[in-house]
Amino acid sequence: MSYDTFLAAKAQLDGDHGFAPEWMPDTLFDYQAALVEWSLRKGRGAVLADCGLGKTLIEMVWAANVARHAGKPVLILTPLAVAQQFVHEAEKFGIDVARSHRGEIEAPVVVTNYERLHLFRPEQFAGVVCDESSILKGFDGARKAEITEFMRTLPYRLLGTATAAPNDYIELGTSSEALGYLGYTDMLSRFFVNDQRTTTGYKGKFRTDGGWRFKGHAETAFWRWVASWARALRRPSDLGFADDRFALPPLEIREHTVTASRPPAGMLFDVPAIGFHEEREERRRTIPERCEMVASLVADTGRPAVVWCDLNDEGDLLERLIPDSKQVSGKDSDDAKEATFAAFAAGELRVLITKPKIGAWGLNWQHCNHLTYFPNHSYEQYYQAVRRCWRFGQERPVTVEIVGTVGSQKIRENLQRKADAADRMFSELVMHMRDAMHVAREVAYTQKVEIPAWMF
Repeated sequence: MSYDTFLAAKAQLDGDHGFAPEWMPDTLFDYQAALVEWSLRKGRGAVLADCGLGKTLIEMVWAANVARHAGKPVLILTPLAVAQQFVHEAEKFGIDVARSHRGEIEAPVVVTNYERLHLFRPEQFAGVVCDESSILKGFDGARKAEITEFMRTLPYRLLGTATAAPNDYIELGTSSEALGYLGYTDMLSRFFVNDQRTTTGYKGKFRTDGGWRFKGHAETAFWRWVASWARALRRPSDLGFADDRFALPPLEIREHTVTASRPPAGMLFDVPAIGFHEEREERRRTIPERCEMVASLVADTGRPAVVWCDLNDEGDLLERLIPDSKQVSGKDSDDAKEATFAAFAAGELRVLITKPKIGAWGLNWQHCNHLTYFPNHSYEQYYQAVRRCWRFGQERPVTVEIVGTVGSQKIRENLQRKADAADRMFSELVMHMRDAMHVAREVAYTQKVEIPAWMF
């Protein structure tokens, strides 16, 4: 056995901090059971599973096992309005889960929103699950530090996210740190070098923000390191299982370009905006035209629709233009936001208007197959917004109406570039994850050691 093979196998076979599962429901799909067992034996790990693959169930079964093994409750932290969704899912599978509003602990598995974390103490729990963990970077510094510190003190930790791809090195570094592995700054110094002469983006090589790029031959080592504490999949076959029950319906993306009633100052006609300042000015200048276009696309259809906006003025105008709609905005109380989200999910509200940063994480809206979107530079927000409806379990084709202007052309081009980069980077992680699994199997065969499927 070569030394490289030995190290690669060691990264997969060592470093476990958990235990064998003590309970596994028969309702789990084969790949879900493998992920539950891998994450339990790992003790501290991340499951990067695409939307609709059952991440909620995986997290609850993991939490139930930790609570049973340790004799202490486990806390599941979720984005706003997702906690109640966990309770409904738990009832289907006979898992004892209770939602906590005021810090009460009434079941082995307690689920609450990130915003209520201050009501709990780490010593009350054996483990913690951060659902949709990619949302953490959207919190302010104090909130993020509170969550990270809470996690670091617990022996069992699980991160779950359906982010399009782990294309944010900062997020990977902070995730590793929260799980108790390599810290963010240590990750940078080990695998990257800062070269301010390079540009951000994907140009044949993976780049990071601020000019960070991989050291000479560190790329393979980096992805193998990530694969040692994370499992990523867009479909079950990424883990070697069958995809026959998981097929997404068609996705139709329609682009609409509206014409501003007045061109930019000093111009005779609209031209693509250059730089953030011009983009912001153009976005505000075209609020009426863009909102009127969206209203024409969703009004009087009789079908549920999600209308994603970025600005308060957009949301307020859309609510006036679409009679059977309701907006969830930042000024609403948490209870009011949850009530509106619940009404939409139950079919009591036809058109929901909100911002991606408020409602694009964790919620399941397969009853809806029509949404509109004002493009911005955040690919993750766009991906998550679309995936509220276009996810495994959706039975109808999904239509996405992207409403932009001549001036937003660069934004749409940037979104496409990020989408291509995200797909390549996710494929890179899956490839190295499979390679590490293959090496571990090879080592097991050489040493005549039987390695179960969950380890891969």
